[in-house]
Formats: sequence, structure tokens, C-alpha cells
Amino acid sequence: MQRPEDMNLTRNAVRIDLTERIESLKVGILGAVAAAMAFGMFVLLNTYGLDHQLPVTGLPTAQDVTSLVISGAIAKLSGFLFGVTYRYIIRQDKNIHLRSGAVLAFGLVRGLAQVDVAYPQTAWLPLVLMVGESMLLFAIVRIVLDWALAQQWVKPFQSL
Repeated sequence: MQRPEDMNLTRNAVRIDLTERIESLKVGILGAVAAAMAFGMFVLLNTYGLDHQLPVTGLPTAQDVTSLVISGAIAKLSGFLFGVTYRYIIRQDKNIHLRSGAVLAFGLVRGLAQVDVAYPQTAWLPLVLMVGESMLLFAIVRIVLDWALAQQWVKPFQSL
């Protein structure tokens, strides 16, 4: 049989655990929204900013739309996972290297995965741009999360 003080500790631990999970969910959703907005900005830039020199070949095909939807979903999922992970990485630490390292790690993994898929290309500039775009995506998500943390809309993970 549990003692009353042990039962109170268990209830408090469950309450803290639920609060932490809710905060992680909030940060993850915010990260997903920020990543989706950054991804949308990149799509617009790539479509209307960088491709203006190329001749227009007509309406996008179903394969183009499917690829764009899948890439967008991956960006949102990556933003969600980055947000949750970032919250645990920074905790209450003000170390700039932890924050930058998280962006670098996620950006390299996402960017290099894109390069791996597109490797047969002979032009290196598009490959470099893919990695740079991924780094910038997570840097934008980080800025949004840091701002939300500063506004106290979300809270960093509380070390137990």
C-alpha cells in the first residue's frame, strides 16, 4: 500500500508530465506552421523568382503537384519534430552553440537527404541551394520559436 505522500508525488509527476507534453505539442505545432510558411515562401521564390529566366512550359503536371504536396508535408513534419526537439535541447540554457547546432543538424540532415535523391545531377549549384534552403528553413523556425519563448507563449522544458 502506498503512503499518502508517495501518492501526492505520483499525482504531481503525472501533472508535470502532462503539462510538459502539452507544451511540446504547442511548440511542435508552432514549428510545423513556421516550417510550412517558410516552405511556401521558398516555393514562391523558386517558382516566380528564380525560374523567371526559364521558358514557361505550361501548367504543372499532376506529378509536380503530388511532389509539391509530399515535400510540403515533409517540411511540416520536420518543423514539428524540430520544434519538439529544440524545446528539449535548449531547456533553460542560453548557450548559442546549442541553438545553432540544432539548426545545423536538422538543416544538414534534410538538405543532404535532398542532395542524395538529386545526386545524378551534374550541376552543383542546385545541390548547394537545396542544403542552404533547408538550413534557412530551420533557422526561420528557430527564430519563430525563440520569439514565442520570449513572449512566453510556450515554455522551455523544465529540467526535473
